[in-house]
Amino acid sequence: MRRTVFTEEHEDFRKTIRSFLEAEVVPHYQEWYDAGIVPRELYTKLGELGVFGIEVPEEYGGAGLHTFKFSAILTEEATRLGVHLGTIGVHLELCLPYLLKFASDEQMKRWMPGFTSGEEMWAIAMTEPGTGSDLAGMRTTAKRDGDSYVLNGAKTFITGGVLADRVIVCARTSPPLEENRRFGISLFAVDTKSPGWQVGRKLDKIGLRVSDTAELSFTDVRVPASDLLGEENEGFSYLGQNLPQERLGIAYHAYAQAQAAIHFTKAYVQDRKVFGTTVASFQNTKFELAACQAEVDAAQAVVDRALEAHDAGELTAVDAASAKLFCTEVAGRVIDRCLQLHGGYGYMNEYPIARLYADTRVTRIYGGTSEVMKTIIAKSMGL
Repeated sequence: MRRTVFTEEHEDFRKTIRSFLEAEVVPHYQEWYDAGIVPRELYTKLGELGVFGIEVPEEYGGAGLHTFKFSAILTEEATRLGVHLGTIGVHLELCLPYLLKFASDEQMKRWMPGFTSGEEMWAIAMTEPGTGSDLAGMRTTAKRDGDSYVLNGAKTFITGGVLADRVIVCARTSPPLEENRRFGISLFAVDTKSPGWQVGRKLDKIGLRVSDTAELSFTDVRVPASDLLGEENEGFSYLGQNLPQERLGIAYHAYAQAQAAIHFTKAYVQDRKVFGTTVASFQNTKFELAACQAEVDAAQAVVDRALEAHDAGELTAVDAASAKLFCTEVAGRVIDRCLQLHGGYGYMNEYPIARLYADTRVTRIYGGTSEVMKTIIAKSMGL
C-alpha cells in the first residue's frame, strides 16, 4: 500500500540520510557499539547536514519547518541499517520543543548556533533515584542567590548525560503547595562545565548500547538566572506539554524496529539452510513472517496517522498514548517472533535481531509505561 505521509522533499532527505549513514556510520558502528558510545564527530557531521536545524526558526539559523516527519525518516533509515545514532533523539525530540516554546529571544540567540551545529549537545534531567515517575516528588533544589540559583541534588537514567554540554534540569525552586504538590518546579538550562556538576556512573543497560545514559549529581552548582527556562515554579506544566511528541517519537521508533526485524529475518531465513532446505521454505516461517508483516502494516497506519495529526497540531495526549501503547507492544511481539526464526544465532549480539530485541524492550517503559498509557486511554473512555 502506497504511503501518502511523505512528499518528494521528504524522500530526497531520505536519500541524503541513507547515503550519509552508509558512508559515515555503518563502517564504524561495531567499534562504537563495543565502546558503548558514539563519537562527538557524529553529531557535528549531522549538524553540517542541517539535521538539527530543520525545526529551528529561520531567524535563529534554521529552516523554520514545523514537522516531525524528518525526524521520523531519520529513525527509519538508521533502524533499517541496524544502527543507532546515540542521543540525537533526546537533543531533537525532547529538548528542542522546550526551547522553541519557552526560551526567550536572548536565550535562543545564545543557544541555537551550538544546538544546530551539533557542537553543543543537549539532554534533559527529570528522573531522580528515589522518585521514578513521580516527578512531583523530586528533591533536587535550586535556591535563588542574587543573580543566580544554587543547584543541589541528583538525577538518574539521564540519556545523553555523559556527552551533554547543556542539560535542562528540573529542580524545586519552591516547596509544594498542600493543594498542588506539582507547584514549585522550575527548568534550568545548565552548562555542564559548571563547578560542582558531576557525571557519575555511565549506566550499563540491556540495550541501546551506544546511547549513553548516566547518573548526575549537583553540589552547589551556580546557575545564572538568565538560564532559567520559562517562568519560575511553572516547570511541571511545561513538562506535560511535550509528552505527545515524545510518545509519538517512541511509537515511531518501535514501528521502525519491528519493520527492520522483518527485513533482517527475511534475509536470514532465505539464506539459512536446515534439513537440506532454506528456513524460508517451511510453512511455519512463511506464516510467522506474514503475521508479523500484518501487525507492522497496522503499526505503520497508526504512526502515519499520528504523524499527520502532530504536524497539523491535532495530536492529543490520548492519541499519542494509544499510538505508543500499540506500536511498542507490536514491536515486542514481532521482534520476539523474528528472533525465534533465527534459532540460536538470534541470541548472538553480532546479529541485528539480537540488538533489536534488547533495544525495543525499553520502549514499553520510558516516556510512560504501557500501564500508564492504558490508564490515560481508559480515563478518556470515562472508565
